[in-house]
Formats: sequence, C-alpha cells, structure tokens
Amino acid sequence: MNKSISLLLIYSALNAASAQAESKAQADGLDTQNTFSGLQMCALSQPLWQPHEDAKLNQMLITADNVELNNTQRAKFAGNVNINTLDMQLTAQLAEIDKLLGALKAQGPVQFASPSSIISSDRLSANLNNKEIDIENAKYQLTQQTGRGQAARLTVGEGNLKLLGASFTTCPTDDEVWSLHADKIVLSQSEGWGETYGTVLKVFDTPVLYLPYFTFPISDQRKTGFIEPTLSSSNRNGAEIEAPFYWNIAPNIDATLTPRYMSNIGLQLQTEIRYLTEQHQGLIGVEYLNNDDSEPALGERYLFHWQQQSKLNEQWRASIDATNISDDNYVTDLGSDYAVKTDTQLKRSATLTHMGSRWQTDINVQNFEILGDHLASYSAFPQVTFKQKKAYDWHGVNFTLNGEMAHFKNKEAQVDAATRIHLEPKLSYLAHTNAWQMLSEVSLMQTHYQQDGDLTNTSFEKTVNRTLPKVRLYGQLNFERDTSWLVENGVQTLEPRLQYLYIPKKDQSNIALYDTTKLQDDFFGLFREHRFSGVDRIATANQFTLGATTRIFNDQNNEVFNLSAGQIFYISDSAKPTQQGLDSETNYNALFASEAMLHWHRRWYLSSGIQYDTDGKELIQSHVTLDYKGDRDQLVQLNHRFTHDVSGNRIEQMGVFASVPIDNNWQFVASYQRDIETNRSVEVLSGLQYQSCCWAIQISGHRQIETDLNQSISGPDGNAAAFNSGIQLKFITGLDAKKLLDRSIFGYRRPYFLNN
Repeated sequence: MNKSISLLLIYSALNAASAQAESKAQADGLDTQNTFSGLQMCALSQPLWQPHEDAKLNQMLITADNVELNNTQRAKFAGNVNINTLDMQLTAQLAEIDKLLGALKAQGPVQFASPSSIISSDRLSANLNNKEIDIENAKYQLTQQTGRGQAARLTVGEGNLKLLGASFTTCPTDDEVWSLHADKIVLSQSEGWGETYGTVLKVFDTPVLYLPYFTFPISDQRKTGFIEPTLSSSNRNGAEIEAPFYWNIAPNIDATLTPRYMSNIGLQLQTEIRYLTEQHQGLIGVEYLNNDDSEPALGERYLFHWQQQSKLNEQWRASIDATNISDDNYVTDLGSDYAVKTDTQLKRSATLTHMGSRWQTDINVQNFEILGDHLASYSAFPQVTFKQKKAYDWHGVNFTLNGEMAHFKNKEAQVDAATRIHLEPKLSYLAHTNAWQMLSEVSLMQTHYQQDGDLTNTSFEKTVNRTLPKVRLYGQLNFERDTSWLVENGVQTLEPRLQYLYIPKKDQSNIALYDTTKLQDDFFGLFREHRFSGVDRIATANQFTLGATTRIFNDQNNEVFNLSAGQIFYISDSAKPTQQGLDSETNYNALFASEAMLHWHRRWYLSSGIQYDTDGKELIQSHVTLDYKGDRDQLVQLNHRFTHDVSGNRIEQMGVFASVPIDNNWQFVASYQRDIETNRSVEVLSGLQYQSCCWAIQISGHRQIETDLNQSISGPDGNAAAFNSGIQLKFITGLDAKKLLDRSIFGYRRPYFLNN
C-alpha cells in the first residue's frame, strides 16, 4: 500500500491533479467545476527574459571587453561577453564563434536565457544552424511553467529540454519538500509534459521510491495519468481509499476511472465519461459495486447518470437528465456526486424545445423515482407545453395564449392514467412610468381531464371539464429620497404595492392530483396568481394583498439594505386557505410575511425572513443568516432556521460555517449544526490543510446523522438517531473551502449580493 500511495503522491506533487482535473475541465471546451482552486504559484528566482531592444531578425548583437577577429569566419570574445538574438541571451567570460561551422562555445560562469528557461553553467556549446545548445553542470529554471533543477548535461532543442544525471522539482529553493532524480529527463515545452527514466523520488531529501519510467505535467495540458488519491475511514465504510485515473481519450472525449476500496463494503468502480461535439455536450456516470459485504442481501449496487445538452440548430434544443439507482438507500449509504443524500426522489427527464419567433414549445418526458416509504408519483409521457414569447398588441392591450397537453401514469394510484389539456388565453394592459405602474389582467382557464382507473367509491370522475375566469389588478408606486441613514449621500426608495385577485369557487374534488403541490408562503409568494403548482387545483381567490419594499443605496448605487413586508386580506370566507387547502394544517388565513437584507459593509451580510399567522398568533417559519467574507477564502456564517410543520415535525436548528486561513500555508474549515428541538448536534465537519506551491495535504473529519429514508430523523422510537463518523486524508492541489463545506448535509450557501 505504501508504494501505491507514494506513486500517487508523485503525481499530486508534480501538479498532476491540477493539470489533469482542471485542464480536462477547461481544455477543448469540456467544462465542469474543478474541485480545488489550484496551488499558489512558486515565485521565480530570476525575472522573465525579454529580447534586447536592439536585437534584429537573423542577427547577433555581441558586446565584450576584448574582441579578436580571424578573417570574417571566426571571432573570439573575452570579458563580460553578452550575446543577444531575438530568441536568447548569453552571458559569459569567454566565447568563440565559428561562422563556417555554425558553432558557438562559451566558458563560465555562463548564463543562458530564453522565453522558456534560464540556465546557468560552467560551459556551453551550441549549433547555430539547428539551434541546439549543449550545457554542462547546469542549473535551470523554467519560466513558462513551474519547475527547476540541475543536470550534469543539458540539451536545449526545438521546444524541449533533455537532461542527463538530472533533478527536477516545482518547490521553491528554500522549501524543497520533494524532488525527482533521474538518469534522463525530457521536458517538452511545447506539449507541456515531461518524461523520466531511472527515477528516484526523494521527500525531504530521503529516497522513497524508484520508478524506471513515467511522465508528468509541467503545464495545464491534458494527459492520461493518476489524480490525487483520497484516504478516509468511517463507521460504516471502514478504511477507504480512492485512486482516480484520468484517461485523455481524444481532444473532445475524456474519462475518469476511480477504484474505491471500502474495507467494510468491498470494491466499487466509479466511471465518468465526458464528451463534446458541435451540437452536444454531456457526461455519463456509472458507479458499480458487485456485492456489499455489509448488506449481502442487496446484491449488486449501482448508479447510472446521464446528462446532456444539445443545440440541434437555431430553433431546436434538447436536454437529458436521468439518474437511476439499484436501491433506495444507495446514495445514503455510498454517497455520489450525482445525487444528494437528503433527496427523497430522483428525477428523470428528456426535453425537446422549439424556439420560434413568437412561440416556444417544450416536449417533455419525465418521471420520478421515489426513495423510501413514500407514495409513488405520476410520470408524464409526454407533457407538451407552449407559451407565447411575443404578445399580440392592440392599442396597448396584449393578448397571449399559453397551454399544455399532458398524459400521466401511475400504476399504484386509483387513477392510474389521465390526459389533461389546459388552455389559458389572457388579455393584459400595462401602464407605467418611473414613478408608478398599473397592470390589469383578465384570463380564462379551461381544463379538460380524461381519467382512467378504478374510480368506484371515489370522488373522481372519468371526464371533467373545468372553466374558471381570473381577474388580477396590480399597482405599485415608487418613491425616492436622499438619506444619510446607514450610508452617506445615500438614496432610499419606498415601493408600496397592492394587488387584487379574483377566482370564483369551484369544486375540484373530482380531479386527482398529478403534478400539484402547495407553493412556498414567503413575501414574494403573496403576490402570486396561484397557491399551487400545476393546474389540478386552482385556489379560490377574492382577496387584496398589501405590501411594501424599502431599499437603501449608497453613492455607488450598491444596495445596502432592503425590507419587504406584506399580508393577504380575504374578502370572502370561501377564499380563505383553511376552507379549500390541500392540507389545512399548513394553511393560514392571515399570513404575514417579511424579508430583510443588510449589507452595511463589503465583508458583512445579514439576511432574514419570517412568516407569521396573525390570527393564530403563531410563528410559522423564520430564518436568519449572518455572513462575514474576508480575503483568501476567509468566511464565517452563523444561521438559524425554524419551521413550525414539516411532515408533522417541528424543526429548529442553529449552525455555523467557517473557513479561517491560519497563515500563508495553513487553513482551517469547520461546520457545526445543532437541532435545538431535540437538543443534539446533527452534523459536525472540520478540516485542516497545509499547502505550498508544490504540494498540499488535507485532513477532514465528520459526524453526521445516518439518514434512513424509511424512518423519521429520530428513529422509530423517538430516541437518538444513528450517526456516521469518519476521517479523510487527501493529497490535493489547492483548497476550495466552500467546496469542502458544500459536501456537508446542510451545505454552505454563499449570500446573494445584488450589486457585486
């Protein structure tokens, strides 16, 4: 095992991971987010070379203290010799040029500089005809890539360096952690890669590994090879090692193969293939475990993921996003980059879109794999929606027609198949200036259902036609004044808004629910036209919504504060949510909602929101987040969230995320989440990393609730849930603190700044 780890460490130390993981994400258009931000660059010991200002094409500019000419073919130079061309500069104490043979010899101390390297030595000879240079006892520094070393003999040719009896490292002179010592090293400047023969790896000047041959990157060019490994241990998986191997198949196709060994579970193979053509861009991910030693009854465990975006021509687009797993607890037990552990369903969809000059049509096929002990959902085969991109205008009155046709299936439901056709013509008139706006809308919602299944002893009907008109009036005023509150020379706005919405009452109990659920009751939701997604339930409405937003901008027009608040007032009892909702326990007749943001300093950000039932005098939901973001990935976030009812559970949690650079090389990352309702921690995550310009190592630990999709978070008897604890060691090429925090259950959420 030590030999394998050392071999992988070489590739990490030589920036292999950076060149393979990052360049494979950027080169040739293949684009995904790189895991790490990349190492800090080593400072060059000498400045980059620049041609002499008087140098000319096919000419040598030579200066020396003494010059001896032998006819026009030979010349000797002595004392402070300086030779310049457009391609190089040479300084020496003695130099001799034979124009007839095309030869140049120089004695030291000698320094040779070119666009790709700076070399110092005792003796140099060059063939001016083929531009090949031979140098003895050389010390070299690459200038276009990170790297330096020594060589008993060094040859500079067209775009490459050949070194005999040589060493190579990317570490700075005063911090040489590792180095390669080889019989022969070939560095290709043009291709950005190096080859070594008869190589010994030294760490802190101690030999640790012999390799007869291998290649490594000296730039961001893509090439087949290992990426940095990951070592970890956890209660469930046991000792674990991942050793990714990158395969550069073609300029537009690559693959990453990751053997993952878990001592308690077995050997898993993770494969990701990415491709790019003129019309298509996508990836295919396959994860396969032949047998789970911890749960043999499950048999084979696998995950398949396919994601693709296509531009067929200027009018047609297509997309595919599908994930399939062998069992409900696959992601919970094994984790995956293609799904989140807290997901309760996996979406599979394929969409074909036509974008015309006036209409956009989407043909969508989708279904959901429900994870855990939950009711199966309906699949759409297909769902065709069309919407008018450009309205018909008649003297300022706009006419639009939107609609859909969908066919749903669910073998486990009473209505196992249904066809829905929905049309919604709308007339609207908008009048506005900088100081105000008024919008009037009148629409007619016509929906036809054909429902099939065992409808006996149910309220559902085979054929349903539903027609509902809708009237919406919306008005907003915009006030502005100068202010010195929070800022100097600032501007404050006040934006009161009023909406009236009317939809008559209609009994819809004869319609099953296919893609309908209750929407979020936040401030912005108060001004929605509908309380439910989809059109299977159109809520009765006879109500006014009153709200206002105030904002403060500084003298650079950056928003530093805003506050929004509003409430719905129902004119008739039949329009109240408790009289018609999908779930009366989550409906409130007098819901007050508010959102606020304070960005009083470029590094500090405060956001909050509440939902409050003014009738029942009860807090429904709240959240508050305080963020500090400094330099060099320094960030701290404190958060609190409360929800009165989530599937019958009351949730109140507090948390902190932090990333703190200790010095130029050390960084600390941590996350802690606590459930106040049950008085226990639900997640602890911490990480410590050391990084320099030539190597980095990260160690992190976690303790998280082990989710069981068939039970509540506290287990079947209400006692403490099971936790999974683990530790991870990874050789990496840079730390992205946010990426590490995102891997937690809750995940760090960077605040949204309106004007940055």
